[in-house]
Amino acid sequence: MVAFLRWAGSIVAGALNGILKFALAIIILAIVVALVAMARGDKMPANMVLAIDLRKSLVDSAPSNFSLGNSPLTVMDIVLGLDAAERDSRIKGVFVRVGDGDLSISRAEEIKAALKKFRASGKFVIVHAQGFDGAGLGDYLAATAGDQIWMQPKAPFSAAGVGGGEIFLRGLLDKIKAEPQIAKRKEYKSAADMYMESGMTKEDREQLEALMHSWYDAAVGDAAKERKLSREAMTAALEASPQFTEDAKAKKLIDKIGYDDDALNAALAKAGDNAQPITLAQFLTSKADNSFGSGPHIALVEASGEIVDGSSGPLSVESVIAGDDMARAIRQATADKDIKAIILRVDSPGGSVTASDQILDAVKKAQAAGKPVVVSMGSLAASGGYYISLSADKIVAEPGTITGSIGVLTGKVSIGNTLGLIGVKGEMVGVGKNALMDSELQPYTDDQWKAVNAQADAIYDDFTKKVAAGRKLPLAKVQDIARGRVWSGSDAAGRGLVDKLGGFWDAADIAKRLSGIPQGDRVSFKIYPRQKGFIESIKAWFGNSDQVDAIANFNSLMQSPITKQAVRAVRAAPRADIELRATNLPE
Repeated sequence: MVAFLRWAGSIVAGALNGILKFALAIIILAIVVALVAMARGDKMPANMVLAIDLRKSLVDSAPSNFSLGNSPLTVMDIVLGLDAAERDSRIKGVFVRVGDGDLSISRAEEIKAALKKFRASGKFVIVHAQGFDGAGLGDYLAATAGDQIWMQPKAPFSAAGVGGGEIFLRGLLDKIKAEPQIAKRKEYKSAADMYMESGMTKEDREQLEALMHSWYDAAVGDAAKERKLSREAMTAALEASPQFTEDAKAKKLIDKIGYDDDALNAALAKAGDNAQPITLAQFLTSKADNSFGSGPHIALVEASGEIVDGSSGPLSVESVIAGDDMARAIRQATADKDIKAIILRVDSPGGSVTASDQILDAVKKAQAAGKPVVVSMGSLAASGGYYISLSADKIVAEPGTITGSIGVLTGKVSIGNTLGLIGVKGEMVGVGKNALMDSELQPYTDDQWKAVNAQADAIYDDFTKKVAAGRKLPLAKVQDIARGRVWSGSDAAGRGLVDKLGGFWDAADIAKRLSGIPQGDRVSFKIYPRQKGFIESIKAWFGNSDQVDAIANFNSLMQSPITKQAVRAVRAAPRADIELRATNLPE
């Protein structure tokens, strides 16, 4: 037996050694590539125009795990990258591509504010669209931040307004004998309606119409201001859509007609002699550590995605808010004596109750330790996304942010009878009265359904009480504005759920004030959860071992500038719970 164990151990050790040798070979190869590049004097140009492409879908912030892949551009990349570019004398302006990214109003508001802040430093912004293909107003609203808006000749200008719809599955479920049993708290909590209802409820229609009116009013008013048009003129111009480039120019919606290279050449000419375009991704790779800016430290904790229990896996590319990871990040920021305040950037439809409560607890403990916490809401901070925000010293949201949805849903869709339609039979065995309660093969019993509703009532009651305490509002008022209803940032501010309308930089100003940093001083943002290093990811994969610890001696090498260049070179290579959730929402 001992011999067998030794043999098995040698096999495992050999396999692990092979993997680690392969990983080490990648590191060495990357270092060689970086050395060659450095020997060739591969440096940033002395005169640059920063190029940003908004034509693909954006997430608010990226997963924190180590990755060798090309990371997608995020809203926070743009916000922080433009701030760094504003202070880089080599960057004279920005060239932005827009048109088919289907930006939400709130993301457009954040990006527009960042571009205007950049322009306020004396630099220029030129925007080009091959067309505004969608009827939504987000892409065009972001474009209005430019000194000039260019469009390709005879291209469609379709920006017109705000709209959306929902699909209801109840009729199909009835036909296939599936039984939905979902408890929601309360009448506006529409995430379950696609299973429970055959059409839109009056409450859901009410909240969606209010949300869309708020978006439309904010976007039209803002765009009219930027284009120096009356609100009436902007409304009439948009209601003429779909139209073409030439029509849009005649209505002063754009400034110039030309192709993308025409607009880029205009930007390069404005930048001066020998100006070269450089992408935002290339610029951001020069920021090798997890901090931006200079001066006193403020933690930026990025919470983007669905809220889930536990920890996200190593090398994960899915954007989620894992309870263990997020709570740990907040605790690390709390323990760091150099951190003066914490900005919690939230972009989430919610998810797990237990993970949300774990994160909220970490926020409260940070506040108890004397660290002010300011929430900056992204495009969506609803249900569990609002839950983790409710204790903050201040909450800042864009006018178009979807927030609120203070409510609960829980239940299941049982498909035992459905299986019989296709000749399939499911049988179960369980010991204990409710051991099979969550099984999808059978509906709840009457007693189980009562228990489900009792759970929903308890969580909803706890949620509303925490909102009342965190926001310092009477419980009766919270119960009135909760009920599972979503609000725009503008409407939420009028009801005490949000303190200030604005974006990330507004939240930063509040964080500075609360921590005693003079408003004129710059600060350094230290980003959490910090990106996992190569060694940490390997250990997360395989656990601790002597072999892994051996290559951990390369840690200091990996933190050196040459290795950071190597990592950048590798990245550039081609490659039935109770829930606090707000889904099926338009953007």
